[in-house]
Amino acid sequence: MKTLENQTLLYDEDCPLCSLYTTGFVKSGMLDENGRKSYCQLSAEEQNFIDLKRATNEIALVDNKTKTVTYGIDSLIKVVGFSFPVIEKIATTKPIHFILKKMYSFVSYNRKVIIPGNVSEENKLQCIPDFNYKYRFLFIAFALTITSFVLFGYSDLIPVLPKTNIFREVALAFGQIIFQSLFLFKFDKRTIMNYAGNLMTVSLMGSLILLPILILNQFINIPEIVVLGWFAITVLIMFAEHFRRIKILKLPFYLSYTWILYRILALALILN
Repeated sequence: MKTLENQTLLYDEDCPLCSLYTTGFVKSGMLDENGRKSYCQLSAEEQNFIDLKRATNEIALVDNKTKTVTYGIDSLIKVVGFSFPVIEKIATTKPIHFILKKMYSFVSYNRKVIIPGNVSEENKLQCIPDFNYKYRFLFIAFALTITSFVLFGYSDLIPVLPKTNIFREVALAFGQIIFQSLFLFKFDKRTIMNYAGNLMTVSLMGSLILLPILILNQFINIPEIVVLGWFAITVLIMFAEHFRRIKILKLPFYLSYTWILYRILALALILN
């Protein structure tokens, strides 16, 4: 693995995802031991030539010799491409680069709802991405779609449930956003959208946990008790994760209980 030396990625220390992949670059040898640095620890000199606003949305790669900066997907392409030139060549072609740039923005603007972390409020510099309604709505739509299709398939494995259709599952998934938002009417739109993003991430996580059973059932007949047990465990994991996120967001704890209430009401509606 070729090492890109004298280059430093400025990562968001309050973003577990950012910390994970930048650490991976260093441990794999793609970057040297000084190849990552927290955005919050920028020196006064570095702040003079780095676009601080842009760096919150697009990870910055600083050339420590020339004092030049690369941002966003181009930073990642530069790091990976130094070890794998073929990848860089492919990634820099216009159609591929366009797609990668959009995918990067999709993740970057939603990173605080995909894997949220506790914010270190004592830091003067905060690496908080701009709030982007377009990418937030796209993320919610993406999570809602995956959740709906997985639940549509999983419900067929539970005989006690009446025959479903994809439209009902979409309505149920979207309905929880509306239902939970009713208990946030005192909060501003941005807070509600942040919560909605976290809410759908929890649903997406639950769907991914259910997915192995759906796949395995294509090859063997899984007993109903296993299907129900796996579903119950998934709900418990989702509840715990929802509760954790509520704490991070500093929102009322009762949202976790209304989250359960919605599922009880939805189940009662389905069975009637």
